[in-house]
Amino acid sequence: MKLEIDHLVTETRNSHSQNIDQLSTFEMLKVINAEDKTVALAVEQTLGEVTQVVDEITKAFANGGRLIYMGAGTSGRLGILDASECPPTYGTPAEQVVGLIAGGHTAIFKAVENAEDSPQLAIEDLQNIGFSNKDVLVGIAASGRTPYVIGGMEYAKQQGAFVACIVCNPVCPMIDAADVAITPIVGPEVVTGSSRMKAGTAQKLVLNMLTTGAMIRSGKVFGNLMVDVEATNAKLIQRQTNIVVEATGCSEAAAERALEACGRHCKTAILMLLADLTADEAANLLRDKQGFIRAALNAE
Repeated sequence: MKLEIDHLVTETRNSHSQNIDQLSTFEMLKVINAEDKTVALAVEQTLGEVTQVVDEITKAFANGGRLIYMGAGTSGRLGILDASECPPTYGTPAEQVVGLIAGGHTAIFKAVENAEDSPQLAIEDLQNIGFSNKDVLVGIAASGRTPYVIGGMEYAKQQGAFVACIVCNPVCPMIDAADVAITPIVGPEVVTGSSRMKAGTAQKLVLNMLTTGAMIRSGKVFGNLMVDVEATNAKLIQRQTNIVVEATGCSEAAAERALEACGRHCKTAILMLLADLTADEAANLLRDKQGFIRAALNAE
């Protein structure tokens, strides 16, 4: 059966790169770079929709819900990448942001034949993680027509959950299935149909904003410092010290003493130093203020 994809923006030919195979390496790369420069402008046009989705994710987090990404191929891998970075960066539980990909773990590294064509597989994947109306689902697909993702979005709507999508075509089934559609229209790819390029870059930029925005709104950032970073390696141990120094203006030695006193929890160490509190006092106050340092300082 022939798929009607010729009309999709992501499948059309790019007039700026039709002779790219005849260019020098440097000129070829200039064409790719020139096209990439247009991506951020396309994403800019979607900021209103991104705002709505960030606010919904923030509400879900506050109510014990999760953010679930769902995609196939490049789109699925991008969702997994964004989800996997949240625990070390923001100290979140691994299950708070989850990436699901058509074909499961194997598909992260190698394409799984026909997996993206199964809506039922998406339903099973969501059921396996106990998806509920407390969660937010974000479907990701450049084409906006991936059956696996559409199946997951429709199931999520049936559960009463908020559903969003990130697509790079202005007319597609996923838009119709979403409460809010984020549609960065990046135009034809340099290599026709290779949506891992501009479309993938646009998706990554949006994903960055979704989790970063929701984490900031959830009190995970003080100023522009990632104050819930976990010390899982030598670099991050030093980063914790640097963050406490930057946030409080104290010496490295004072930052280290505070961090050691509170089990290397940046927020607690910062509040200890700024409000002259013991580790227990700072931890209790932060707990009362849902982890927001500014709210804890204003309560003092």
